[in-house]
Amino acid sequence: LKRLIQCQSATSSVDHHLSPYFSSRESIRLSYSFFYQKLTHGTELRGRVVETEAYLGGEDKASHSAGGKHMERNTTMFRKPGTIYIYHIYGIYLCMNVSSQGEGAAVLLRSLEPLSGQDIMRGLRAAKHKVGAKILKEKELCNDPSKLCQTLDIQRSFDRRHLRLLALVSVPWIRVESHGEWATKPLHFYLRGHPCVSVLNRDAERQMHSSTDLHNIEMERTV
Repeated sequence: LKRLIQCQSATSSVDHHLSPYFSSRESIRLSYSFFYQKLTHGTELRGRVVETEAYLGGEDKASHSAGGKHMERNTTMFRKPGTIYIYHIYGIYLCMNVSSQGEGAAVLLRSLEPLSGQDIMRGLRAAKHKVGAKILKEKELCNDPSKLCQTLDIQRSFDRRHLRLLALVSVPWIRVESHGEWATKPLHFYLRGHPCVSVLNRDAERQMHSSTDLHNIEMERTV
């Protein structure tokens, strides 16, 4: 079973309904939970997150929000957890972050392992380089925060967009009340909000945000 995070392009409708799951993940735990998760850009480009950094907000001297500093550039860091924070470095490159629990806290996505669409990725990277530049090895396509943004065609306009999470619900089996303690074990799983699920457990859905990690994450938009 997968959970899906979606980020749509400026030419399509944007879902502004933010999952509460991000609000229960402080920056270090959220940074850790992104590992080996999948990012999908449109239907062609796919990559697995292999490197992240956690920035803890006011107490973190390396953070843009160090000391509680709140200005136009970093205002996204103070928005609801799960908001995309895009900023420039060196005036030309972009970096992608996701805000997390904690005042001004966020997670930087540093690098991906390309999984599919590598030729398109190379084309997007080549558009930023001089004619005749060397052909990039697969491991060189997304091994840097700015390369990640180039490879997935992440734009500055993505800033302040929200990530929507369809979460995995874990509840007791259905109709096995006669099996003693096993009847209460959370071994029945389904995607919250999916129309094809046979039986929903609304109580579990309301309570689950405090204990669920992020797994099998995918991001989508049309190139």
